[in-house]
Amino acid sequence: MAVQSLPADFYTSFLSKEAKERRPSPIRSLFPLEATPGLISLLVGKPNASTFPFTSLQFTARSPTDPSKETSQTLTGDELAEGLQYGPTAGIPSLIEWVHGLQEKVHGRKKGEGWRVSIGSGSQDIIYKAVHAMVNPGDAVLVESPVYAGVIPIFHTLNNEMVEVATDANGIVSSSLRSILENWPVEKPKPKVLYTVPYGCNPTGMTATVERRREVLALAREHNFLILEDDPYFYLYYGPNPRPPSYFALELEEPEVGRVLRFDSLSKILSSGIRIGFTSGPAPIVNALDGHTATANLQTPSLTQTIVFALLDSWGYDNFLTHTENVSKFYKEKRDVFEAAMQKHLGGLAEWTPPESGMFYWFKLLLPSTSDSDSEGDSEALITTKAFENGVLALPGTAFLPNGRKTAYVRASFSLLSESQVDEALRRLREVILEAQNLSLIYNVFHELRWFPRVACFYFECNRAHVGN
Repeated sequence: MAVQSLPADFYTSFLSKEAKERRPSPIRSLFPLEATPGLISLLVGKPNASTFPFTSLQFTARSPTDPSKETSQTLTGDELAEGLQYGPTAGIPSLIEWVHGLQEKVHGRKKGEGWRVSIGSGSQDIIYKAVHAMVNPGDAVLVESPVYAGVIPIFHTLNNEMVEVATDANGIVSSSLRSILENWPVEKPKPKVLYTVPYGCNPTGMTATVERRREVLALAREHNFLILEDDPYFYLYYGPNPRPPSYFALELEEPEVGRVLRFDSLSKILSSGIRIGFTSGPAPIVNALDGHTATANLQTPSLTQTIVFALLDSWGYDNFLTHTENVSKFYKEKRDVFEAAMQKHLGGLAEWTPPESGMFYWFKLLLPSTSDSDSEGDSEALITTKAFENGVLALPGTAFLPNGRKTAYVRASFSLLSESQVDEALRRLREVILEAQNLSLIYNVFHELRWFPRVACFYFECNRAHVGN
């Protein structure tokens, strides 16, 4: 049965004014014509490659099937020439074709379903451009809460109203999302986008269940919004159950596809410094994103794309997936070490749900309240001052809340630390929490003692009057 995709004109209302008003690059829009057979191009001011000093590039990489062995790759000739020269805005064709094949193998999405791929300088680059392609200044946007701190400044600079959708250990709470949308003011346009990190969410570490994802997709169709599926930890899943399908894959169950704009990253599985990410989604939205790239930074560097493609092409899809399985096992071992240290040092002092993907722990400190309105305590002062002074650095949860409200939660990353470092870090944090609890106890005792003389005197006077009568 053929997959039905939403028509191109459906996305007109989803494009921002900025995207609609942006004019195509007069040079880059004609790039594809250079491939016309027999054509002599006088178009582009490309430097002559004969002036480049690089003649070859060689690198070695560990084998996915046997990490004790290394394989060598050498870039020369046309392959190197492509990497040293300006390239297409959306990415070099060989890497784009490889990504298309990956999305078909992993997510079941085939060409001809109304979607396409664009390569970016990391997923952060393309998320920023996608938001600007779809969201106008002042628009309301739906964001899971807590939310990845890196998108908060993007929405802030556009003066967007970030409408927080509750999450728990199973992902977005669909009843919260439904309540928000069903009670939306009639005179106010509903949000066009929902931002979510569904695997190993940064900061909460949660991985959304397939049931929650289906519910969110149904609401996207019912209330007409697009899902920004930011998924840098997809390949870092290590939960006990099979990995849930992505939103990008699940929308094949919908009557029409085209409500998901997916963001993948190679930062967590190949190299964060190489800055390669890619987006897969509705062609009109990706075209608008590319329009931004053409006027901002022209393209993702050809050389890093060429290096990445040479490695991925030599591996093939099966070896690439074997490599990602090795990476996820690595982080599971790191998670297990951190979990053991959490149980050892913070049992009874914090509450948490162990993550099933990614590299973060999100835990609630059991702190004494500082006021009647602050029943759960506030982690910010303790983490940013006392914990730092005691030699441990983490992020207070308020950094991941769009409204910056107080919270007792903390985010900790376990990706880099050795077992001994994890143990020492959490031991130091334990000291700080216990100190805060003891100080609160002392404060409360003195608070009570401060009022005791007045109460005692009142009691004495009352009783003396009663005896006199």
